[in-house]
Amino acid sequence: MPIATVNPANGETLKTYEPMDEDELERRLELAEATFRTYRTTSFAERARLLNKAADLLDEDQREIGRIMTTEMGKPVKQARAEAAKCAKAMRWYAERAEGLLADEEPAESDVTDSGASRVRVRYRPLGPVLAVMPWNFPLWQVVRFAAPALMAGNVGLLKHASNVPQTALYLEDLFHRAGFPEGCFQTLLIGSAAVDDILRDERVKAATLTGSEPAGRAVASTSGEMIKKTVLELGGSDPYVVMPSADLDRAAAVAVTARVQNNGQSCIAAKRFIVHTDVYDAFAEKFVAGMKALRTGDPLAEDTEIGPLASEQGRNDLEELVDDARRSGAEVLCGGQRPDGPGWYYPPTVLAGITREMRIHREEAFGPVATLYRAGDLDEAVLIANDSPFGLSSNVWTRDENEVERFARDLEAGAVYVNGMTASHPAFPFGGVKRSGYGRELSGHGIREFCNITTVWQGA
Repeated sequence: MPIATVNPANGETLKTYEPMDEDELERRLELAEATFRTYRTTSFAERARLLNKAADLLDEDQREIGRIMTTEMGKPVKQARAEAAKCAKAMRWYAERAEGLLADEEPAESDVTDSGASRVRVRYRPLGPVLAVMPWNFPLWQVVRFAAPALMAGNVGLLKHASNVPQTALYLEDLFHRAGFPEGCFQTLLIGSAAVDDILRDERVKAATLTGSEPAGRAVASTSGEMIKKTVLELGGSDPYVVMPSADLDRAAAVAVTARVQNNGQSCIAAKRFIVHTDVYDAFAEKFVAGMKALRTGDPLAEDTEIGPLASEQGRNDLEELVDDARRSGAEVLCGGQRPDGPGWYYPPTVLAGITREMRIHREEAFGPVATLYRAGDLDEAVLIANDSPFGLSSNVWTRDENEVERFARDLEAGAVYVNGMTASHPAFPFGGVKRSGYGRELSGHGIREFCNITTVWQGA
């Protein structure tokens, strides 16, 4: 894939970039290693000052970077500005809390004495240059939720962003530079995917984090495993959205629409499989379909647009194939399901019912505004359907029954269970999945410690 900005609303190529050559890549790896040697010794107060400055600049740039993101990958511009605001919030969250999250820990005095020591401390030390391989769907947020904790921990970052969001990638490097971070603390590498393997094998790169597809995750994990390097992977998701009889149906249906079509439906944590108890299935389906039909699709730069184009032509083709396969296999199309005429890579909000295990859409992630409806006879069947997926990123449950809440929290195979609300990432809470959705955690204290050397400091009497 060329490194280029291609407007998904009309297919027009706006800017192209040449990949970095080997000499430039070597210079940047050398710079990252050299910068880390000094940056790792900076105080938390200094790192916080720099990160807070980056947050202030991002707030000032919100309209500009929002427009860039929308032009590059098609999200409605209001959502793009909200993404920028969320990134600034996360920067400030880590700037304020990192020192406490990474404070030395002292084991129980009895254990210290038993070990024969006078004092024992557990210290969190940075690892070094970390490679971040990031996707296009949240081109600012996916990077910042890695960069903010990594930089506050004393690491330095190397960003290999998706090839269709180069302007956003370059903006990020410039943002940290303008904030005053030392040169080499955060660098954008304009390279293709084929160059990632060699970078992972470079001894100067100490760890990697990837958000993206399953094949990309396998490739990074395989090479990193061979090189014995730490990785964090956040891969696909096909999150269940379970509605039980005690739920507030009006609210559950309204939130379901947003949960499915946020970011034009191109979100790993978007609800995709709607599993509804048979007692309320018909009522929920009617409300949900009506909400999907009412969405405004159009120019993503227009303030009132709710659904923009998909980010790429291939992405639309892939989504269309899943819908067509389900239709051929007997699924009922309750709304949408047909590619519109005209320019741009648009696809309408779509709801499919009558899904069976033989359909591809049952086991594959639908990355776009397509929802699947399932009918469950009871709680046990709802859990079985929800867990009948290779993914386990997050989940949503609507019920007012506390016993049901506890049962879902215990039995759903997912990295998170959101009750009476839609999944959303927040800097205070760990984020990540199980099964083929990846491993490791981002955000919260768990996320900042992922790329730290957890060091035991033992002192004798």
